[in-house]
Amino acid sequence: MDGGGRPSGLQAALLAASAALTALLCSAYRHKARQARGLQGARRLRLDGELRAVLLEAPGRCVPYAVIEAVPVCCDNPRFMPLLAQPRRISPLILALSPRNDYEKVIHQRTNTAPFDLAPPEDGAGVAVRVMKPLEAAELSLETVHEKFHPSVQSFTDVLGHYISGERPKGIQETEQMLKVGTLLTGVGELVLDSDTVKLQPPKQGLRYYLSSADFDALLQKQQASVRLWKILAFLSGFATCTVLFFLLRKQYRHRRERRRLQQLREEFRQAQELRLRRETAAEVPKNACVICLSNAKACVFLECGHVCSCTECYRALPDPKVCPICRQPIARVVPLYNS
Repeated sequence: MDGGGRPSGLQAALLAASAALTALLCSAYRHKARQARGLQGARRLRLDGELRAVLLEAPGRCVPYAVIEAVPVCCDNPRFMPLLAQPRRISPLILALSPRNDYEKVIHQRTNTAPFDLAPPEDGAGVAVRVMKPLEAAELSLETVHEKFHPSVQSFTDVLGHYISGERPKGIQETEQMLKVGTLLTGVGELVLDSDTVKLQPPKQGLRYYLSSADFDALLQKQQASVRLWKILAFLSGFATCTVLFFLLRKQYRHRRERRRLQQLREEFRQAQELRLRRETAAEVPKNACVICLSNAKACVFLECGHVCSCTECYRALPDPKVCPICRQPIARVVPLYNS
C-alpha cells in the first residue's frame, strides 16, 4: 500500500491476474460441465432395424445428440477388411528450415481421409452409419502405420532464393494412420437420416463430437473427472483471489484505522492545548495583585511613602526593619486598604 492507502501497482496487477485466471477457469469449468451434462443426456441408440424408424419419427429426421457403439468397416466392401481398417489419414507436411536461426516450421499441411461406416459389432442385419468428418472428433485414437520423409530437391536458383529469404524447404513428411480391425468405437454426435444414408456428424449447439475406443460409461466418467478437475482448479484460483483481496482490504482497513487514530490523537492534543490556554488565561495575575506574592490582592498602604503594593501576609513577612518594596523607604505605619 502507498501513503494514500491505495494498493501498489504490483498488488493491483496480482489481483487482476488472479481474477482473470479465476474467470478463465470458471468459464472452462462451465464449458466442461455443459459438455458433460450434454453427454449424460445423450440418447443411446442401437444399430438395428428400428433405427430408421426412430429417425423418421424425429423432428427433421435428426437426433441432435445420440450415442452409438459399433465397429468401423470399409464403405466400398464391408466384407474385405485389411490389416488395419479405415479411416486412413495421410498428412504430407512441407517443413521449412531457417539456416540463420536454426528452427523448423510447417509452411503447408494437407490431410486426406478415407470414408468409413460404423456397423453393429455382432454379425447380422443392421444399419450402417456413415461417419462424417472423423478427424474433428475427440478421443479418436489412430495408429501410425506408415511414415516417410521425402527430402526436397532444389536447384541452384532455389537455393540462392531461399538463402536470401532466410527459409529453406526441407521436405515433405508423409504419415498414414488407421484404425485397428475390430476396434469398438463409441460415436457421440448428431445422427441424421439423409435420403437412405444414416450419418453421424459433428453436433450443433456447442456440443462435442466423440469417436472413442472406450465404452460410453468410461467416456462419461472421464468427462466427469475432467469437470471435477476444472472445478477444483477454479475453486483454488477463486480462493487465491479471495485471499489476495482479503489481504488488500485488511491492509486498507488497518491504514484507515491508523489514520482515524492519528486524527483522534490530533483532536485530543488540540483540545488539551485549548484547555491549557483557557487555564492560563484564567490564572493570569490580577491588576491589583501583591507585588511580592502576585496572588493576593493589595490590602495595605505604607506610610509615609504612600505606596499600595502588598498584601497583609507579605507585609508581615517582611524582615525588620521593614522598608517599602517599591521605594525602599522605612515604613512608619501601615493603614489597611479596603476594596469595595
